Amino acid sequence: MPIDLVSRKEWGARKARGSYTALSSTKGVKVHYTGGRVDPAIVDDHDKCTGVVRSIQKQHMDGNGWMDIGYSMVACPHRKVFVGRGPGHLPAANGPGLNSGHYAVLGLVGSSGLVTPPDDMLHAILDAIDHLRDKGGAGKEIKGHRDGYATSCPGDKLYAWVKKGAPRPGSGGEPDPPDEKAPPWPGRVLKYPPIMRGDDVRTWQARMRARGWSLDVDGAYGPRSREVCESFQREKDLSATGAVDKATWVAAWEKPIT
Repeated sequence: MPIDLVSRKEWGARKARGSYTALSSTKGVKVHYTGGRVDPAIVDDHDKCTGVVRSIQKQHMDGNGWMDIGYSMVACPHRKVFVGRGPGHLPAANGPGLNSGHYAVLGLVGSSGLVTPPDDMLHAILDAIDHLRDKGGAGKEIKGHRDGYATSCPGDKLYAWVKKGAPRPGSGGEPDPPDEKAPPWPGRVLKYPPIMRGDDVRTWQARMRARGWSLDVDGAYGPRSREVCESFQREKDLSATGAVDKATWVAAWEKPIT
């Protein structure tokens, strides 16, 4: 079905303070959540969604000092997509140095209250992504805000969907790779700095890539490997050292993929 856009005029957006930085293409889109409580009543009242979007713009402009709402688009549980900064404009929500790489799409779920995105919200997020690809040159990547930035955003529920490949509800999606018994631990802790190299590094990188993490399988344990390791350790409630010890090695095969 065609995208159901809510224009800035329709949701009562304030005028941006200044001109947007142009953005002609990106690697893709980063998915976000609000980070606070979202009233579950928005599911039954679209007007409440509009109020939430206006309050987010107010916080971003008056609290953060940004020129406008930080998101490119906002998806609500009624399969409607609010125009934020829109395609072709640099977002502000991804983090310093990261905004030119991806557009930013917010799903109206939070850390409490409404935390599980309804199917129509997932559809709306994907409608927004399709729109940004068509009108703004967005690339194929669909990532979570926490990919490349130290944050809990977009929350565990929404991030689990992203990690599964962001399938359309009802499409079935791709099944998770089966959990496996871990191969023998190589007997050394993989860490950086300095860069460590070896077949054990390559084996761990390949497993993390199979689990859905964006990571080159090059046999060199450097900054990106450490970053993925820290994120994985936080996800699995392990000590977030960024070093692959025995517990982290085993978890890479035997912990469920979420």
